[in-house]
Amino acid sequence: MILSRYERMLARRYLLPTKGEGFIFVVAGFSVGAVALGVAALIIVMSVMNGFRAELFDKIVGLNGHAIIQGYEGRLVDWQQIADKARKTPGVTSALPLIEQPLMASANGRVEGVLVRGMRVEDIRTNPVINDNVQSGDLRTLTPGSNRVAIGTRLAEALGAFPGSEISLISPEGRSTVVGTVPRIVSYTVAATFEVGVYDYDKAFVVMPMEDAQTLLMLGDEVGMVEVQSDDPDKINEILAPLEPLVRGRGVIVDWKQMNSALFDALDLERVVMFIVVSIIVLVASFNIASSLIMLVKTKTRDIAILRTMGAERRAILRIFMSIGVAIGVVGILIGLVLGFLGLFFRQGVVTAVQFLTGTNPWDPSVRILTELPAKTDPLEVAAVVIVTLLLTFPATFFPARKAASTDPVQVLRYE
Repeated sequence: MILSRYERMLARRYLLPTKGEGFIFVVAGFSVGAVALGVAALIIVMSVMNGFRAELFDKIVGLNGHAIIQGYEGRLVDWQQIADKARKTPGVTSALPLIEQPLMASANGRVEGVLVRGMRVEDIRTNPVINDNVQSGDLRTLTPGSNRVAIGTRLAEALGAFPGSEISLISPEGRSTVVGTVPRIVSYTVAATFEVGVYDYDKAFVVMPMEDAQTLLMLGDEVGMVEVQSDDPDKINEILAPLEPLVRGRGVIVDWKQMNSALFDALDLERVVMFIVVSIIVLVASFNIASSLIMLVKTKTRDIAILRTMGAERRAILRIFMSIGVAIGVVGILIGLVLGFLGLFFRQGVVTAVQFLTGTNPWDPSVRILTELPAKTDPLEVAAVVIVTLLLTFPATFFPARKAASTDPVQVLRYE
């Protein structure tokens, strides 16, 4: 929208309050504030939702891979052949053997349900999700036959365990006696604690060397599954398609989408719904812009009539008032961008402050899954927020501006 020199002068003058127009300026200020809050809320909400999804994906996939080849009844026959074939498949970056079994753990008179995971020692030490998040202890003390384990920090808190203390793992598959099967109970020393940031994992995971897990679960040389990582998680089904004939009859291939379909579908739906709901704030702000412009047009009716008699075109009047409304919207957008990024930068501090003031934890990891409030800003989504706000601002600006442009100077100045 290109304005002439006098149009820019009039637009600036109408934007600033004059005597008797303070109320109009206040309404315009509320309009700017409403737009700013709407834009800030949209940026914060979308960034947090993106961060939540990305953080969950990184943590879950970092521990479970992009897919698993799982054997029937928890045993994968000839897993070496399957793992070798998987590693040679184009698009596959790694194929690691795993044992995973839900058991019970006890320590200090406390009992908790746990998920025992057996991994090769070299895989434990090179797994970034575990190795980069060690809170206490040393993973280097985990060696085959050492009867040492690493556990999640939440599980350590629940059991009252720490590096150097003893915990017992209870397996229902024990030895048979005349009175029935006696559960197998084996004691282990806690070598380290880790916190991956996903509450359910930190509350349940017990990681141990593969050989110790095979001994505990009496698996011999067998494993329960092979974890597969690829260079393109979205095409994991196509990448692993050549393995299906080899796996058939021995187990099933389950990708990350199937393992977590309900969770990620719910997050995607919530993301769309939140965008629509928060956009209503911007819609209300656009009504505020319309109301402030209507009041301004009503106040400036006589000025508009004089301008029309001096030769000002209807299009010039339309441009002047359109530029005023757009300026209000643009200023609100700029302030909203600043507020949004400041809110994201201090998001964890805000959570802490709310917890301190209310005495409750608004980000309880047992409910929210993740231990900290994540955020990931997508520039394309920020651009979409700006465009949507401008699109909502234009109609709210156009109709009052059109009303101003259609002012009949004869009717207004008849009795002047």
